[in-house]
Amino acid sequence: MPDIGTIIAIVVAVIVVILLIRCIVIVPQAYAYIVELLGKYHSTWNAGPHFRIPIFYKIKKRVSLKEQVADFEPQPVITKDNVTMRVDSVVFFYIFDPKAFAYGVERPLAAIENLSATTLRNIIGSMTLDETLTSRDAINARITAILDEATDKWGIKVSRVEVKNIEPPKSIQDAMEKQMKAEREKREAILTAEGKKQSAITMAEGEKQAAILHAEAVKEQRIKEAEGEAEALLAVQRAKAESIRLINEAAPGEGYIKLKSFETAEAMADGQATKIIVPSDIANLAGTIAALKESAK
Repeated sequence: MPDIGTIIAIVVAVIVVILLIRCIVIVPQAYAYIVELLGKYHSTWNAGPHFRIPIFYKIKKRVSLKEQVADFEPQPVITKDNVTMRVDSVVFFYIFDPKAFAYGVERPLAAIENLSATTLRNIIGSMTLDETLTSRDAINARITAILDEATDKWGIKVSRVEVKNIEPPKSIQDAMEKQMKAEREKREAILTAEGKKQSAITMAEGEKQAAILHAEAVKEQRIKEAEGEAEALLAVQRAKAESIRLINEAAPGEGYIKLKSFETAEAMADGQATKIIVPSDIANLAGTIAALKESAK
């Protein structure tokens, strides 16, 4: 059985080991520890292992260096044209100076919230309702610049502020909905009228083109018909001329001429005339035809 001295030595060794373990502090990544020596700021420990002496050294504050999001409750604001509405915002920030953050301001988030609400009231109070609803990006930029400048001394960097929601009074919302409905109906009526107008124009253009094409077709048809008739008449005249030429070249005798005279008389008899005058001397008729032949040469 171990003696008392051995037991005391083991106990002392265990106490020393525990004290040594307590003297080693490991700071996680993206964190910084504010360390005080006897109640006074001593140093800022960044990520990694550190050694401290208990009782003398105290970790005053553990500070997260990651970007944080603060979502604040809606704040009542009054616009330039005396419209009261509720606006809520979201602030994105991170701590770049842990020492200034630990000793700069009590309750930093509450300070940012109050500063954000005050800045919102000042900015929106200088704008009308319509400007507020259509200038959200400008409002975000102005709030970000003002908050970033004001929180610099607290070790806080405001990276972005977003106006999440702008809620006008119920009466204003109803009026805006009616106005938007009227605008939509107006645009619908305009588009319908434009559609009918374009349809009428298109139909008129179609009818015009159809009439032009029809007139062109009729014109072409008549031209073709006239050319056909002219070609037919010319062909008939050429055939007659050729026939006369051939008869002249053949030098027909008196018998042939008399025969043709009889054929002519027969053709005249087939008509509607009730009386036919036949020359008493058919030879004289043959002479007349021969004279006509001579004149046709």
